[in-house]
Amino acid sequence: MNALKKIFGGDTRQFGMIFALVFLIVFFQILTGGITLTPENVINLFNGNSYILILAIGMVLVIIAGHIDLSVGSVAAFVGISVALIVRDWGVPSWVGILIGLLLGAIVGAWQGFWVAYVGIPAFIVTLAGMLLFRGLNQLLGKSNTIPVPGDFQTIGAGYLPEIGPDTGYNNLTLLLGLAAIAAIIWGELRRRKAAQALGADVDEMWVVVTRLVLICGAIAYATYLFATGRPGTSFPVPGIILAVLVLVYGFITSRTVVGRHIYAVGGNKHAAELSGVQAKRIDFLVMMNMSILAGLAGMIFVARSTASGPFDGVGWELDAIAAVFIGGAAVSGGVGTVVGSIVGGLVMALLNNGLQLMSVGADWTQIIKGLVLLVAVAFDVYNKSQGKRSITGLLLKNFGSKTETKAA
Repeated sequence: MNALKKIFGGDTRQFGMIFALVFLIVFFQILTGGITLTPENVINLFNGNSYILILAIGMVLVIIAGHIDLSVGSVAAFVGISVALIVRDWGVPSWVGILIGLLLGAIVGAWQGFWVAYVGIPAFIVTLAGMLLFRGLNQLLGKSNTIPVPGDFQTIGAGYLPEIGPDTGYNNLTLLLGLAAIAAIIWGELRRRKAAQALGADVDEMWVVVTRLVLICGAIAYATYLFATGRPGTSFPVPGIILAVLVLVYGFITSRTVVGRHIYAVGGNKHAAELSGVQAKRIDFLVMMNMSILAGLAGMIFVARSTASGPFDGVGWELDAIAAVFIGGAAVSGGVGTVVGSIVGGLVMALLNNGLQLMSVGADWTQIIKGLVLLVAVAFDVYNKSQGKRSITGLLLKNFGSKTETKAA
């Protein structure tokens, strides 16, 4: 156990969800006869859950700030069908439609953020009203019909990295992307170590650094292999590129910027944050607006993958996003959580869904199991908080260079 603490840093609770994810992968790999880790299943798993993971990124900021957003599924459906109609009826290029969709998301978020931040209505009530409002608008605009989108629009939800270079039997661009990710991880770790030495701080022993890098880079290399060896025409999906960029951007924002620190401060103790000069109303407004922008993006990605927008898009998405955030280690009371943790929580839920489907488990038992997993994760957080211990955080938090300490109050 001491070796694990040295390798990964901190309390073993920090990487509990990573262990849970690895356990689920091994468990379903054995019970499904090796189907779980086939390239086709991994690609489908990623494609089919990318929009939920994008929602989880926005939701973790909302929850860290001490709020909740029940409208994300309806907002995603509203933006998705609006953009589908705009592209079809107005004849605008798909990229213009995407920009309009992001703008619609921002307008919706500003509307809801105004009521939460400046009128003082609890976010639960505002977004509950938003869930009804935007679900109704979705059905009104679409008249309960499906609205198809053109092929170039479908790229953001169902596209793959193209083939380049000589025929190697692999997708070369995916291999290059994986190598770039490994190089970035190694460079970041060595840079962090060098900076710590320059400041005279204690650094990990070299065997610890090497072991950590081997484990992380090995996982990236294997994932790269799976994505690069799928059926012809597939590779690392475009939604995965979008998700990776969002994780890097929001991971940086939450850990290295003033806005990120203020979000944690407001969620931890709003009154104390205001006394320290934090503009809590501005933070509340921004996190609500940001959530709706990402909901709009998630809705467009789903429509692109489905090739059409329908009246039942977005149903239940808010529950999946909230579950991913709490399973990933966010605290119910706010002030605690990470972007990486929410992604890990989302992958746990996605793997549960996928593995149980591969085992032909019915939807009834799937919902029961997911509910129990969520309850146990939140109960674990509440117990740790009552004992004055840390909540679960993402294993990779340290390797992203985060300086934010996510401790329970």
